[in-house]
Amino acid sequence: MQGETQLEELIKGMKPSLHSGRYVFATVATTEHIQRADILGEFKEEEGITIILAQQKADALRIPYEFIAAWITLTIHSSLSAHGLTAAFATALAKNKISCNVIAGYYHDHLFVPHTEGKRALEVLKALAKAD
Repeated sequence: MQGETQLEELIKGMKPSLHSGRYVFATVATTEHIQRADILGEFKEEEGITIILAQQKADALRIPYEFIAAWITLTIHSSLSAHGLTAAFATALAKNKISCNVIAGYYHDHLFVPHTEGKRALEVLKALAKAD
């Protein structure tokens, strides 16, 4: 099933959804001591392995982190070849001084914003969808 590629449709239909909980980005040398089910996302970099997991899992495993995030999913099935959606929501969030870290999944885009800004970011995204 191919995802949406038209920018107007992506913005109008993005339907952002705020997950409950607190999430963190951390770096580890290996993931051998972490259950795969506990890792939301992983990316191998030259300096180490970046992982995203629930804050309480990181705390239980004594994994240090600096950034505590809220997780917002854009529930529209966006194509990995679509262009402009990331720029549109990143610009809207930046205008409201909200930082954003984006993970593109096969079906959806996932935004990690400062936890303290989660509800406000959700409102900014909903307003963007209505404005277009």
